[in-house]
Amino acid sequence: MAGVSVGKEKVGEARLVSLPLSRIRVIMKSSPEVSSINQEALVLTAKATELFVQHLAICSYGHGGAQDKKALTYGDLASITQQSDALQFLTDILPKKILASKYLKMLKERREEEDSDAEAGS
Repeated sequence: MAGVSVGKEKVGEARLVSLPLSRIRVIMKSSPEVSSINQEALVLTAKATELFVQHLAICSYGHGGAQDKKALTYGDLASITQQSDALQFLTDILPKKILASKYLKMLKERREEEDSDAEAGS
């Protein structure tokens, strides 16, 4: 990693990562298992994070309705996490938005089903 600018840009040199390394260090240190962080590990984590966010945005844009409106929305992100097996781990973080009235209706239907199943089992 010699000759690579990690911190502030030097004149004529491009930065390797664009995420703030100090913030990534704070997030990494918040884990109780981490005692020290190597500078190379910090840079690699930042770069991997940037590439992952870029991949998520490209997939969401390509599979969602964003192409028509030339904008990426929360709905596009939530939709791709539901559809892609590789991104299933994000479904709890990016749940599909539903109206409160629909959610209450779903809860009511679920309770009615449970009640009818309990009565049938008795």
